[in-house]
Amino acid sequence: MGKALITIIVAAIAIFVGERAINFRHSMLATRELTRKDLPNCRPLQGIDYGAEDITILKDGLAFISTGLKYPGAPSYSDDPGKIYTVDLLDPDLNPVELRIDGEFDRSSFNPHGISVYTDKKDGSIYLFVVNHPEYKSQIEIFKFHEQENAIVHKKTIKHDLLHSVNDIVAVGTESFYATNDHYFSNDMLKHAELLLTLPWCNVVHYSPEEVKVVAKGFHFANGINISPDKRHIYVSDFFNHKIVVMEIGESSTLTHVKEVGVGCLPDNIEVDYETGDLWLGCQPNGAKLFASDPKDPPGSEVIRIQNIHSEKPAVTQVYADDGRVIIGSSVAAPYGGKLLIGSVYHKALCCDQK
Repeated sequence: MGKALITIIVAAIAIFVGERAINFRHSMLATRELTRKDLPNCRPLQGIDYGAEDITILKDGLAFISTGLKYPGAPSYSDDPGKIYTVDLLDPDLNPVELRIDGEFDRSSFNPHGISVYTDKKDGSIYLFVVNHPEYKSQIEIFKFHEQENAIVHKKTIKHDLLHSVNDIVAVGTESFYATNDHYFSNDMLKHAELLLTLPWCNVVHYSPEEVKVVAKGFHFANGINISPDKRHIYVSDFFNHKIVVMEIGESSTLTHVKEVGVGCLPDNIEVDYETGDLWLGCQPNGAKLFASDPKDPPGSEVIRIQNIHSEKPAVTQVYADDGRVIIGSSVAAPYGGKLLIGSVYHKALCCDQK
């Protein structure tokens, strides 16, 4: 091979890598800065100091919070296993209560990520589904909630080759769910290459005891997932594409693409208002700051609300924005009764009043 040809190949590779790096910075919103937008009466939830990565709320106002996530590329300030808390939003004190974990379960490696609750129509039993990353692997834990005992009882661990990099989950039965994979590859080096190349290879998987299958593809880091109140549509955060993808549930749990709604940020978890159907998003305003985690220039936080998402013109509104002085790296926003819980990947959780 001649020197001229080698020079051309090296130059081509350099141009390609440079172009990919520019695209990646664009997808990370690396130059974006926030203007603060406050909500009234915000206060931290006491004892939630190591993240509240995901939050979901029952119709009676009881919120579940996953804490202590250790995720590659994000800081972690606790060596303790992760925990699950509840907060009664009808109680003015808003005191988080740690749930005891019963049953045959390895608590020492508990590393909770996305969560979802399912209420059994037969007897009213409540099941908590948790994405767990022991030793940074992915598996799903199913617990049964015993409110009077402040406990969850471990029922089942689910592992599958298709559930290899799970980020979030939405339960649709006592043992059935949809889950997002935020990477295509399992190898750490290939994961980094996947992000740099901004490959749209992530997917959504439907799991049931009878069948496990990929039901949607083409996401740039599939993140949060949730379901409409009428159980007809699934919503997915296409993180690096800055969009919420709307899909219709068909026969055999298949998903059909309906539309995409741009939100101008990196959308993380999705919560859906039971009464209005509005989507509430915890967002990362600047992905570069999130992964850099510089205490002198901390990543900010942002909450987005989407109203009338199935209309021709959904209303996308920035509800809250902070530059990191109050809360760092928001990942979820959950509304209930005029209040709004805001959680973060590794920082704290806030309860604010909605305007």
